[in-house]
Amino acid sequence: MSRPTHADDPSLPDADVQAEAFRQAREARKVELFEDYVELIDDLIRDGGEARQVDIAARLGVAQPTVARMLKRLIEEGLVSRKPYRGVFLTERGRTLAEQSRIRHGIVERFLIDIGVDPETARRDAEGIEHHVSEATLEAFRLYSAGCARRR
Repeated sequence: MSRPTHADDPSLPDADVQAEAFRQAREARKVELFEDYVELIDDLIRDGGEARQVDIAARLGVAQPTVARMLKRLIEEGLVSRKPYRGVFLTERGRTLAEQSRIRHGIVERFLIDIGVDPETARRDAEGIEHHVSEATLEAFRLYSAGCARRR
């Protein structure tokens, strides 16, 4: 017999288990901003050859000072670099993180479409989900979608 899930058993989970789940969620939220920024910077560079602070702010729907603060953090983390009178550029680490984030997004988006979510909603929802799923869950999504592709 399988172990009941939280949905099947509403009792309070073990404190260590619950603490770990909350720790993972906090870490995912921290990494989420970095991933969103580097992925957007990569997209802007691919599209127009550069990523400017004003364009980043417009696409994220935030004020330029917010972008400036985050760019400072990304520089400190070694993910981006800035050149005077030019835009923002990804370091090798930044490009790697952007690519990993893009792959995660694609897997989640494909899975959502495969379970019947319309493509536009899947694209939007994947933007949040991609940062919060474990590697094990991501692999399950990938395998499910691979099975769907074989049946198409």
